Amino acid sequence: MPSTIQKPFSAADRQIGRHPLDAIFLPRSVAVVGATEKPNSVGRTVLWNLMNTPFGGPVYPVNPTRSSVLGIKAYPKLADLPERPDLIVVTTPAAIIPGLMSEAADLGIPGAIIISAGFKEVGPAGAELERQVLAQVRRGNMRLIGPNCLGVLSPLHGSNPSFAPSMVSKGSVAFLSQSGALGCAVLDWSLREGVGFSSFVSIGSMLDVGWGDLISYFGDDPNTKSIVIYMESIGDARSFLSAAREVALTKPIIIIKPGRTAGAAKAAASHTGSLTGSDDVLDAAFKRCGVLRVNDISEVFDMSEVLGKQPRPQGNRLTIITNAGGPGVLATDALLTTGGTLAEISKETMEELNKNLPSVWSHNNPIDVIGDASPELYAKALEIAGRDKNNDGLLVILTPQAMTNCTGTAEKLKAFGHIEGKPVLASWMGGNIVAEGEVLLNKANIPTFAYPDTAARAFTFMYQYSENLRALYETPVPSADPADLESGRAKANTLIASVKKTGRTILTEAESKDLLGCYGIPTVITKIAKTEAAAAKVAKEIGFPIVLKLYSETITHKTDVGGVQLNLKDEADVRRAFNDIKQAVTEKKGAQHFQGVTVQKMIKLGDGYELILGSSIDPQFGPVLLFGMGGQLVEIFKDKSLALPPLNTTLARRMMERTKIYHALKGVRGRKPVDLAALEKLMVGFSQLVAEQRWIKEIDINPLFASGDDLVALDARVILHDPKTAEEQLPKLSICPYPTQYVGDWKMKDATKVTIRPIRPEDEPVMVNFHEGLSERSVYLRYFSPLKLSERVAHTRLIRICFNDYDREIALVAERKDGKGKSQIIGVARLSKLHGSNAGEFAVVVTDQWQRKGLGTELTKRLVQIAKDEKMARLVAYTLRENKDMQQMCKKVGFKVRTPVGESECVIEMEL
Repeated sequence: MPSTIQKPFSAADRQIGRHPLDAIFLPRSVAVVGATEKPNSVGRTVLWNLMNTPFGGPVYPVNPTRSSVLGIKAYPKLADLPERPDLIVVTTPAAIIPGLMSEAADLGIPGAIIISAGFKEVGPAGAELERQVLAQVRRGNMRLIGPNCLGVLSPLHGSNPSFAPSMVSKGSVAFLSQSGALGCAVLDWSLREGVGFSSFVSIGSMLDVGWGDLISYFGDDPNTKSIVIYMESIGDARSFLSAAREVALTKPIIIIKPGRTAGAAKAAASHTGSLTGSDDVLDAAFKRCGVLRVNDISEVFDMSEVLGKQPRPQGNRLTIITNAGGPGVLATDALLTTGGTLAEISKETMEELNKNLPSVWSHNNPIDVIGDASPELYAKALEIAGRDKNNDGLLVILTPQAMTNCTGTAEKLKAFGHIEGKPVLASWMGGNIVAEGEVLLNKANIPTFAYPDTAARAFTFMYQYSENLRALYETPVPSADPADLESGRAKANTLIASVKKTGRTILTEAESKDLLGCYGIPTVITKIAKTEAAAAKVAKEIGFPIVLKLYSETITHKTDVGGVQLNLKDEADVRRAFNDIKQAVTEKKGAQHFQGVTVQKMIKLGDGYELILGSSIDPQFGPVLLFGMGGQLVEIFKDKSLALPPLNTTLARRMMERTKIYHALKGVRGRKPVDLAALEKLMVGFSQLVAEQRWIKEIDINPLFASGDDLVALDARVILHDPKTAEEQLPKLSICPYPTQYVGDWKMKDATKVTIRPIRPEDEPVMVNFHEGLSERSVYLRYFSPLKLSERVAHTRLIRICFNDYDREIALVAERKDGKGKSQIIGVARLSKLHGSNAGEFAVVVTDQWQRKGLGTELTKRLVQIAKDEKMARLVAYTLRENKDMQQMCKKVGFKVRTPVGESECVIEMEL
């Protein structure tokens, strides 16, 4: 039976037993190129740091003019070393580094850190040096951190190839910084505060190793519990998003990114272009991949600690327990201004509190237990409040009043500091008098804060992090299958190609609406009239009242040139309006810009809303989507939200929820609510248009009219990239779109027709049925253990299966329709890229009813083709020795099967 299991390569089965970045973070030997005895020099400091750390491997100074450095034998060049080192640390002037990297590539040295500056930051000459260095790095298949960086500190391994002033303490936080100077400051602060790290990385200019590489590496590192990033630029946005999305579900990723006050975006030809400021796009990107963005260095480490010690809240409702009113008010203000809410005390909880607390307690949230509250009273209040289903977290505040037992209260609270699904935070205000209590709470994994407002903000940060992850993996409802848009996609391609042939970059309104129609977006009927008489005739056919708009191949903002006339009630109005538009355009822009008018039915806006839906290009993330309040005042109100394409229905709804107009769309003051499910699907179709039509530079639907009865695009504008642009230079999506190229029909041996396609998040409910169709024997052969159905269909597991990041993995499903037209998945094949290698691992399973019909073979063949398309070098899978059917099937496809001595598993592999 076609069934395999995916698991990590063992060292014996890897082509290379170590991750490529191990050469940098876990080196067995290091050479310092540019080592010197010159006081206060980088070369001396790096060598000294390596000599004084306990990693235990040999350190080789490389200096062509000295026989020894700091008492260690030196070598003139890399080729003279007695062994090939894992890592070289380069501190020489930039001009000679390309030659050094060429020598390293010749020797097959796997890792390098270039500390030296003098590259792209100094201008074109430095950028050319970078290009030469990168060429050698690629040729030698090595990994490089830098240039222009502080280096790397690995306290658990004991290596310190950096010029940091001291070694960091051991801990579980991976700290990644683009600023070496800030890294030094954080290092000094961490030693004072007792904060430890699993690794401390100054990443520099990110010529080779970037955020995505490091997030993946530390995501796999069992010694790292959270990842903290100081980011100045995103680098490879697609790699960052892909890695962060995978890791954030299991390890918190907390980012501080300066630049929130950057200047406004440059003026663009559409409204959208002037609204998508780069920092807003960053926020949208961080939400999309589940990372948490904070504002201050202190918040970075606070959140790292909190998320490591306490569960994530399920909502934003906080209960505050305090022995003083003022701190409770401060915490409330901080909570409400950062997106949290005060929990409403339930009737049952109120009754319990009344029985146990003094009669003068606050009878509200914050729960003020009064200044003389004993440790037992504090603990009882926390116990009672912790059971209340109306809250999602608790904050306990203590002020050291004369009768307060600070240490005793902390001791009593330890027993109630861990409530399933609810974080418990504490603010022990004061100095020495509360210090012992703080130590007790921290040892009990109850995070403490010096100030209650800081603690309240920490709770709302936790909630934001939870919301980001929940939105990321919430199962969407089915929308149009991207593969079903094939005919519309072909029409859209033809339309855009025809415009490009004319040399134009601006589509007319009519062409823009035709393009929307290709993706199922409804538009108001639009007819072109090039003469006054034609406009009058078309208006009669459509029916009054009428709207006339400028028809032009060069002007996008029609209102700005007097190119829109509304509510025309008869033929005379139409004729007058035609001439008014013609005259206005001629006076403001020139007669050559007037090619006629479009005639449209006037839509009454009284019971509906004007929305905007658009996209423009961000220099870092490529196409970015915009949704919000539309109409002529769109740039005044700026009620908008941004997102990265492609969307599903869940992401579309989250995008709406971040705007003020969303609340009106749900129905206010007697108005019918807008069909939000239909709007979600329209937005998904629009995102598909943006994702697939890469020649689009900017696109607006403004207004998109939305009412209780209708959703229709009243106006649209599309701007293309310059037709002379090479296709490979067009902006790329920062999130891999649905790979429609792998969708296709196929017939099994019994002539049953199936569609083989990549899996989608919407498939989760159908995957539950798929697992119900697997026998215990099939489950055992697939998972090497009798995994229960309840475990196999748990949402937390299926989201990892159905929510593919197609840059990292792809699952193909075989889908058939039953007699009632209902979709069934009867086979699944998964291919995953292995971190740190150019290899992939695959698994295949088919439901029992449909085995032995050739489906497993076909799915495997398709995975092999995908692996070749992705330029993988090797494919591997594992299966039980007794699973002869799987072994035979794989041999037929071209795999080799071997069974290591003494193992119950077979290794199935193919060199590509």
